[in-house]
Amino acid sequence: MATDSTPPAAAALCFGSVVDAYDRGQPGYPRDAVAWLTGDQPLSVLELGAGTGKLTEHLVALGHDVHATDPDARMLERLADRIPELRVSQTGAEEIPAADATFDLVIAGNAYEWFDHEKALPEIARVLRRGGSLAVIRNLRDERIPWVKRLGNLIGHHAPGAGLGEALETSPYFGPADEKAFKQWQVIQRASVQDLVRSLSDVATLERTGQESRIREVLAFYDDFGRGMDGMQLPYVTECFRALVGIRPQTPRPESGTTDALDLVIERSDDESVSVGAMAAAVEPPADDDSGMLLIDFR
Repeated sequence: MATDSTPPAAAALCFGSVVDAYDRGQPGYPRDAVAWLTGDQPLSVLELGAGTGKLTEHLVALGHDVHATDPDARMLERLADRIPELRVSQTGAEEIPAADATFDLVIAGNAYEWFDHEKALPEIARVLRRGGSLAVIRNLRDERIPWVKRLGNLIGHHAPGAGLGEALETSPYFGPADEKAFKQWQVIQRASVQDLVRSLSDVATLERTGQESRIREVLAFYDDFGRGMDGMQLPYVTECFRALVGIRPQTPRPESGTTDALDLVIERSDDESVSVGAMAAAVEPPADDDSGMLLIDFR
């Protein structure tokens, strides 16, 4: 995990200010890693912290029924551009506007580290169906390679193998996590390495002069180690974790007519609007459903 001094609440909302750099500069995820997390059967998936959709694209391509969320409307607007038919909602992980036992899988990419885990983990457990899982995937630069470690001295270090932290390991809501690591490489060039740096939370939250100073440091490093037009291969370890839900909290059943649909509209800068199909109000389960849970009607 990156050593990052930015408070989680601020970091979760800082990426929208650099959405273009984030979309261009951040690495994607290996398709086989996403397939390992989701399995072979189509699932109902809630993605938390979806950002601009680098993980979402794989989930949709693998045939899953995906509802993507992010707390930042600017990130969701870019996601809506990338996958127009996708259902998206502006929400965080700490208060999910979905009924109990709605999803087979809740998944988060690098956004997981910004969650308030004390609040988010019981919420995630609540919206999972019996037998459902929490999945986490994250890209960490492989700093076992000396020049990558030197880059980390400039932009913050990654520590593969650190696990998901005590919050999940001690959570009563989830069992022990299965884990698997994958390797990938990101080709970075003189332009894209600047996007990579600008899209980091520690840099995105700096004043403009601070951002430019950091960029100059990284460009000087790149000019020493890079290969000009050919760029350089930045190695990553993609860590994957999958934990089965155990105890599932339940929310009180709302009285009839008291739960409203959460309708969201993202305002574009060009005066157009994007409806983001928010999670609708809970409805009563069918009479032959003995789960005792509420479902969501996504119509």
